[in-house]
Amino acid sequence: MSETVAGPTPEEMARAVEVIRTVSHAYSSKMVGQERLRTSLLIGLLANGHILLESVPGLAKTTAASTLADTVDALFKRIQCTPDLLPSDITGNQIYDASTGSFRTVLGPVHANFVLLDEINRSSAKTQSAMLEAMQERQTTIGGEVHRLPKPFLVIATQNPIEQEGTYELPEAQMDRFLLKEIVEYPSPQEEFEILARIDSGALDPEHHVHSTVSLADVLHLQDVASRIHVSAAIRNYIVGLAYVTRNPEPYIGEEKARYLKYGASPRASIAFLQASRALALLNGRNHVIPEDIRALRHLVLRHRVLLNFEAEADGIRSEEIIDAIFASVPTP
Repeated sequence: MSETVAGPTPEEMARAVEVIRTVSHAYSSKMVGQERLRTSLLIGLLANGHILLESVPGLAKTTAASTLADTVDALFKRIQCTPDLLPSDITGNQIYDASTGSFRTVLGPVHANFVLLDEINRSSAKTQSAMLEAMQERQTTIGGEVHRLPKPFLVIATQNPIEQEGTYELPEAQMDRFLLKEIVEYPSPQEEFEILARIDSGALDPEHHVHSTVSLADVLHLQDVASRIHVSAAIRNYIVGLAYVTRNPEPYIGEEKARYLKYGASPRASIAFLQASRALALLNGRNHVIPEDIRALRHLVLRHRVLLNFEAEADGIRSEEIIDAIFASVPTP
């Protein structure tokens, strides 16, 4: 069925590439370096998928997320996660109105186009779980009444490494709902020098916001074009094969590495590869996905889905090592 969907026309591709260029330029006017982070955020925007950013404090995760939202003329909300944050603080609540003698619904900050969940793993598991319905079904239920979330709806969550004091590990069910997980790294010395220069010039003043450059209609157009990028049967088989090996690793990567895996990737990983690879192809100006797109996305899509056991942690094994071994074991089409 999906193979028969008409691909984007040259005119649609040209318009999409122009909008992407506009967003990228606006983003770079505020952010220094972090090209990989910019690509991940754009993939999430085009693929209509949520993104999890992890790093130590001070590496501009929050600034990157808010800057992307600023480039679009859309409703943006920031939620600072703390241990005492309640689910109703996110989704909304019913409040008794004495003047009418009835309850009225007050929608929470999750009802926005772009939602930044800052330091998500500082909130309790109960509060984190309040986002599950919003992220998957794109709706909230308040007092038995369903409220649809606006389109587009994109959650950008930041978290500090779980070894830091006062943080909690995210539940597997919630991790799986993030399309991508990006690890934000320290800037290079040249980039850090440029950051200092921009601070002196006032370009990085917290009160300086990027002006909206594209509309919600532009974003919806991008997502529509990305959803119609061609993915061949060979690429689909490649994706399915990779997901299968994560669940049955021993015959493919050997007992030595396979013993570190606790769980393999769910079908959401295959869907994430499909959606994200289309977005990456569009970012590169192509109307079709190639195997290199899948390889480029391997850590982003799988690092939070291929779960390792305590033995791996004790031996200093990272999920990226296992992911690379899995990709090496599956023939590239």
